[in-house]
Amino acid sequence: MNKTESTPDFSGVLRENKLKVTQPRLRVLDLINAKQTAISQPELEKVVGTEIDRVTLYRILANFEEKGILHKIFDLNGTATYALCSTNCSQDHHHDQHAHFICSSCNSIFCLEEISLPTIKIPSNFKLQEVAVNAVGLCDKCENLD
Repeated sequence: MNKTESTPDFSGVLRENKLKVTQPRLRVLDLINAKQTAISQPELEKVVGTEIDRVTLYRILANFEEKGILHKIFDLNGTATYALCSTNCSQDHHHDQHAHFICSSCNSIFCLEEISLPTIKIPSNFKLQEVAVNAVGLCDKCENLD
């Protein structure tokens, strides 16, 4: 799901994925959509405060990842962060096969959707589940601090 200037119809996204439209789910999607970088559960917890409890937030993120609404990227500390998937992702198959840029200073993660990953040929008796390609360096904000 690419970030656009208009707010996507997240109610429609939830219905398409056979998920009940609830305020906590809509709030999480709005927060993730508003960020320019991937966001972790601890960061989301800070923003929502007591609005959404930790267990509910965890379930929402797990459901969204399972349904192909979000994809998970691990930062340099091994913390899971989340970003919106493209609209052609589904429960059966994530199509977010792109690289990510991780800032070595602030640990922010940016999707590099314009960089497609090559096809990876694996033996016929193997099953590919995920491909992760990360570029590490300084983001524009950290680069300008030097």
